[in-house]
Amino acid sequence: MKKRFYTELSYLFGIIALALGTALSEKANFGLSMVVAPAYLVHLKVSQVLPFFTFGMAEYSLQAVVLIMLAIIMRKFKLSYLFSFITAVFYGLVLDLFIMLLAMLPGDMVLLQCIYYVIGIFTCSLGVSLLFHTYISPEAYELFVKEISEKLGKDINKVKTVYDVVSCLIAIILSFIFFGFGHFEGVKLGTILCAIVNGSIIGMISRSFEKKYEFVDGLSLRGYFSAEKATIDG
Repeated sequence: MKKRFYTELSYLFGIIALALGTALSEKANFGLSMVVAPAYLVHLKVSQVLPFFTFGMAEYSLQAVVLIMLAIIMRKFKLSYLFSFITAVFYGLVLDLFIMLLAMLPGDMVLLQCIYYVIGIFTCSLGVSLLFHTYISPEAYELFVKEISEKLGKDINKVKTVYDVVSCLIAIILSFIFFGFGHFEGVKLGTILCAIVNGSIIGMISRSFEKKYEFVDGLSLRGYFSAEKATIDG
């Protein structure tokens, strides 16, 4: 018999895991997840002029752009898109907190960097998988994948892989524009590896969860996030 796992906890743990995994990847300095690499590059560039502009701030700023693009593609604006931005702000704050805490750990040894990188990849994948199992609006990146996969009727893990590869290409282009062809920032070998394996790891974790747990709502709030009437058609 499957154990119960509340979708609200899936949301909370998903955000925490995703923020921790991203902070660990930043600490490793082998290259960030292709999904967050564009925001990291924007952070590096803008913070040269505005030192207070954190990685977390760059994340929810860029996610606002992703949500606008999603509304244009779907030709409607859902209330869940607004909730998604609130999630992005929450995630950005937790991310900045973890980066601050991890700054106290040593990070100049290759072995430690490898450990941070591997744990970071799996923790990020865990976070994404958990967010795929909640009705509460996830970050813009995950919401984009969910909405597009439903619109096209495609497997969500395959759509996630395509989205990751496109994000990786965008990050490479931004790295060239911001820092020149001879210097890579944010996008490194670890980014390419993550783009290749991330979708598969998320699928593996999701299948493992679904074998052991039944995801159920603990609160009667699903209607506020999923109601199609809360839309403005384009």
